[in-house]
Amino acid sequence: MRVHHLNAATMRPAGTFGGRLSPTEMVAHTLVVERPEGLLLVDTGFGRGDVADPKRLGQPFRAMVRPTLDPAETVHAQLLARGLDPADVTDVVLTHLDLDHAGGLADFPTARVHVHEAELAAATAPTLREKARYLPVQWAHGPQWVTHTTAGESWMGLSAVSALPGANGGSAGEVLLVPLHGHTRGHCGVAVRTAEGWLLHAGDSYFHTSEKQTPPAPPVGLKVYQRLLAADDRLRRDNQARLREMYAAHAGEVTVFSAHDASEHAALA
Repeated sequence: MRVHHLNAATMRPAGTFGGRLSPTEMVAHTLVVERPEGLLLVDTGFGRGDVADPKRLGQPFRAMVRPTLDPAETVHAQLLARGLDPADVTDVVLTHLDLDHAGGLADFPTARVHVHEAELAAATAPTLREKARYLPVQWAHGPQWVTHTTAGESWMGLSAVSALPGANGGSAGEVLLVPLHGHTRGHCGVAVRTAEGWLLHAGDSYFHTSEKQTPPAPPVGLKVYQRLLAADDRLRRDNQARLREMYAAHAGEVTVFSAHDASEHAALA
């Protein structure tokens, strides 16, 4: 499999103070996986609909993260720029359904969309506190949802891993959904097996590359932001600690990166 690391949404958060409180630039790290049965995406960043109508993202969100909303950054546009056909996208695997991760779903209307069942439940029947993070217009086209449950398998010492089925319903164990709940109800990482080893897209389980290390040392603004945004902060912190343990034990076998750290994306892109 060939894997492309894309940035599907450049963001320049307000109030960074030169990076001392929070990063001056964030990305939406997405993957395009070329498989014999078609293209598979891990997250989508913002889509063409978000770029065409920025107001739907909401003024508070836009004022806080200041997205550039460049049409050339959409996954759809980047596929075309690489000579790949967006119509060949058969599957989209979501770490979660926050509006900066699911915006491009409508750009691939025939794709199967894989998500943890707890995340789809949160997005389609959100609590009052959860409503601001989900944008139903991003999936108003009626995706072909494929929900996954905690299965009790194990991968790199992390439990509850659900394998995604292949095009004919089988599973080669090449793409795995790794529950890392807490940021949202059903937040997951996505593991992809390549010829060089495993990749783990850790989504929003952490925001700063230092959080893979012990002790973590993210900018103070990111620490506060993650705590305020978490659906269950204790669970988020527990799963982040498990992720650090896995990384320490298996750093030679798996490349771990988050959704928004620009330095991690630059190193892999």
